[in-house]
Amino acid sequence: MRLAAAAAVAWACAGVAALVLGLRVPWPKRFGGGGGIRDGGGARVRRVAWLQQAGLTVLPAQFAAASAAVGATVFVCGDVLFGPYVAAMPAVAAVCAPRAYYSRRRAQRLAVMQRAWPDGLRDLVSAVAAGMSIHQGLMELAAHGPEPLQQALVRYPSLSRAVGVTPALEIMRAELADPVSDRVIEVLVLASERGGSIVRAILSDLATAISADIKLLEALDTEILESRINARAVVVLPWFVLLVMNLSHGPFRAFYRSAAGLVVIVVGAVLSACGSALIARLGRTPNEQRVFDGARP
Repeated sequence: MRLAAAAAVAWACAGVAALVLGLRVPWPKRFGGGGGIRDGGGARVRRVAWLQQAGLTVLPAQFAAASAAVGATVFVCGDVLFGPYVAAMPAVAAVCAPRAYYSRRRAQRLAVMQRAWPDGLRDLVSAVAAGMSIHQGLMELAAHGPEPLQQALVRYPSLSRAVGVTPALEIMRAELADPVSDRVIEVLVLASERGGSIVRAILSDLATAISADIKLLEALDTEILESRINARAVVVLPWFVLLVMNLSHGPFRAFYRSAAGLVVIVVGAVLSACGSALIARLGRTPNEQRVFDGARP
């Protein structure tokens, strides 16, 4: 019975990890799942880009396997301390923890790069005013610009020599996969192709617009930060209390090892999941959607 419960929870953890990572739930072959995780090429490219933006150099399958391994480890330890039913929720939380951590890290890295674009554009305007071309200004930006932009444009010099300025910029846009960078790079592509005296004014206006957008988003994040913390505490605290109650032998632990305790845990997990989804939706700040997410026509 315990082995069957452990297997069921392990599959549930794998399913949660698949859903959290945007993969297909691993159904067995006999249930029509094809015996593995399958996905389209476009979704795989997006997941690889997501991992790169988070600062990881692993494949999506490796990340999913590591998340599932963390969940399985937590479940085994929790089974010893609390019993299999109570251990299921910490295991699921542990499966989701790497995704949550690297989502936060990715958002921070993207925010740093987005905040660096206005200064980078002003440096580019100065370079163009000094008589440089857009390509020469980008080379200078990749070598001596703000550090986040140096990291973002590290491949631009070699790519521009190999395939040309416009294809190199398109490759950089695909690798960065960021709506703000999309806007900037599209303007740079047009500026490098057509040039003209209006280029400096366009780049200056773009830097001003990006700065205003960043200030607005930072103000929104600051405004709702306290509400986010309180809402997450409301979701987490009942489960923390449940774990503490099941640390010692007694009627609470006996109840949560029974079928009735399993029902309570499942109902609580469903309500917590619905509440978390509602909190995430209500507390979500508006994000600019990518428009140029593929090759230019």
